[in-house]
Amino acid sequence: MAPSDPSRTRGCHRRFSHWKFETARRVPLSNFGRESVLLLFFCIFLSGCRIGQSGHKPSIEFTKVPPADEGGPDTTVTIEGRVVGAHSGQRLILYARSGQWWVQPRTKEPFTTIQTDSTWSNSTHLGTEYAALLVEPGYRPAPKMAALPAEGGAVVAVATVKGEPGAREVFKTLHFSGYEWKVRTASGNWGGSENTYDPANVWTDAGGALHLKIANASGKWTCGEVSLTRSLGYGSYRFVVRESSRLEPAAVLSMFTWDDSYQDPNHREIDLEITRWGDPLSKNAQYGIQPYYVPANVNRFMVPSGILTYSFQWEPGTISFRTIRGTNAGNESHPVADHVFSSGVPTPGAESVHMNLYIYKNAASPVKHQNEVVIEKFEYLP
Repeated sequence: MAPSDPSRTRGCHRRFSHWKFETARRVPLSNFGRESVLLLFFCIFLSGCRIGQSGHKPSIEFTKVPPADEGGPDTTVTIEGRVVGAHSGQRLILYARSGQWWVQPRTKEPFTTIQTDSTWSNSTHLGTEYAALLVEPGYRPAPKMAALPAEGGAVVAVATVKGEPGAREVFKTLHFSGYEWKVRTASGNWGGSENTYDPANVWTDAGGALHLKIANASGKWTCGEVSLTRSLGYGSYRFVVRESSRLEPAAVLSMFTWDDSYQDPNHREIDLEITRWGDPLSKNAQYGIQPYYVPANVNRFMVPSGILTYSFQWEPGTISFRTIRGTNAGNESHPVADHVFSSGVPTPGAESVHMNLYIYKNAASPVKHQNEVVIEKFEYLP
């Protein structure tokens, strides 16, 4: 008992003295029995005094803090810590700050397990700050928040920490067609399907061509994706792709723009996608803008075998798509497919180009074999 609070000590002594008198008067015990009972209850009262004085509410500690970085959906790192004094049933929720606070590691998996030794560990997307919330059972975390909730009610404890300064380059990059590209390591749910990404599924060969692969390692399918490290805006985008018509029905080759800043609800997304969406009888390619559920925003077509050049011209209020055989500009007059969108066209912002080979898992025909695509060249002209 701390000497700085003598009133608590005196209060306990007064209660104990009163109890001792009443017990001695009402319960005829032997001296030995009475002293044993008094000693027992004295210990109980003394413990109560100590708990009342020095008891602590649950708290959260960070033992491994990721780097400070604005982040994005492509990279995840490990974050670790410890919870002191958590009660049974309470749960831990992690957030990373990138403009707003975003629940981690993803909306569909918002809770982090507290181990029996009180430690916790999980993956998180990068942020400038990180937060952990200890909450009561039944608490429903918000996917994103402008500010963290205050402690109280169902929120038992809140802890925040700034990202570690210093090395920000925690992701793998490669160079292709004169640009720097970031290789995806984080899992993701493009097309509504959760996929795991392995950097080993992305590489450039001796000729400079980019390879993307869907591979199976120890019974688990993994995918490959790269994203440009800069925004380009309005202009002409061209992708020269080797044979892609023989992809399995559930495989998806997607060449698209995406804005990580979330300022646009449709993420400034423009899509060139080679896939049958799991249906072997479906057409195998499409042009699109978002939202995809608007029928006028998607145009399906068939691509033949061989080398094809996919392109789109992005201008204010208009996106013009075209696919030709080979790489010869003379084939422009006889395109495999073309289409123009003039409604709902996004404006430039913080978007970047992505190239992704992934699995559409809501498919009646799941992937059975390795799939690989070779992209010979990417070109942008303002």
